[in-house]
Amino acid sequence: MTKADLLEAWGNHLKNGRRRSPHTVRAYVATAARLIDSARPSDWAALVGLEAGDLRIYLAERRESGIGNTSAARELSALKSFLAFAREQAGVAHATAPRLRGPRVKKGLPRPVTPDEAVNLAAMVEEDAREPWIGARDRAVLLLLYGAGLRIAEALGVTGSALPLGETLMVNGKGGKQRMVPLLPIVRAGVVDYIAKCPWPMAADAPIFRGAKGGPLSQGMVQKAVARARTVLGLPASATPHALRHSFATHLLGAGADLRSLQELLGHASLGSTQIYTKVDAATMLDVYRNAHPREQG
Repeated sequence: MTKADLLEAWGNHLKNGRRRSPHTVRAYVATAARLIDSARPSDWAALVGLEAGDLRIYLAERRESGIGNTSAARELSALKSFLAFAREQAGVAHATAPRLRGPRVKKGLPRPVTPDEAVNLAAMVEEDAREPWIGARDRAVLLLLYGAGLRIAEALGVTGSALPLGETLMVNGKGGKQRMVPLLPIVRAGVVDYIAKCPWPMAADAPIFRGAKGGPLSQGMVQKAVARARTVLGLPASATPHALRHSFATHLLGAGADLRSLQELLGHASLGSTQIYTKVDAATMLDVYRNAHPREQG
């Protein structure tokens, strides 16, 4: 088999079998390509025959190229997935995998924005847009992130089949998993306002958020609009579209939401992913304490 054959099968498995995002498919296929270039396997059986030492050599090469602990851990995760697929293709799915421990990665806490900052950010992207409908579009996207806790890909994936909007929205999350999220009146009104101003027709099978030329809106365009707005508002670089989802979770937890409910709203596969927000909330409360307590002002 050629390198192209191996990578094509791996990419198709990720895309169609595992329903991974295009970004994940590109990253995992690129990692597999680098391993093949390093170890020179000729087929699936040769890949199965790779030992921990072969993987250490590969990771050492990647370290020499300048990647850090987080990237190295991500590469190792991609390698393990690829080799598990190789064992399936070779007919030895239950064979023992090479044992290799990844680097320790310190898990950073998300940095939420305040409710006022979230509202101001949404208002500024609308004001800064070159056309009214584009401003309404960007504001509606941000309202979905902060008001409903959507990932940016989930917000941009909403299609015309969701219209007219009701009090809830069915969201297609990671891995094709669906979940129902409530829509606050302000979020619903923001999306309705955008739809009324959008010059492009709303098709049931097409995304409602469109680019300037009518194609699907890209994440990059939203990120650029937010970057311009946060500069004007004097917000830190951590005030990204994804930070609005973090803020949604943090503020709900601070208002008394339980972790299980928050897990469902965020579409997390495990409760462990949601528990990080208990640390975020504690960190936020500590900041408030330090800024407000009189003994901290001296």
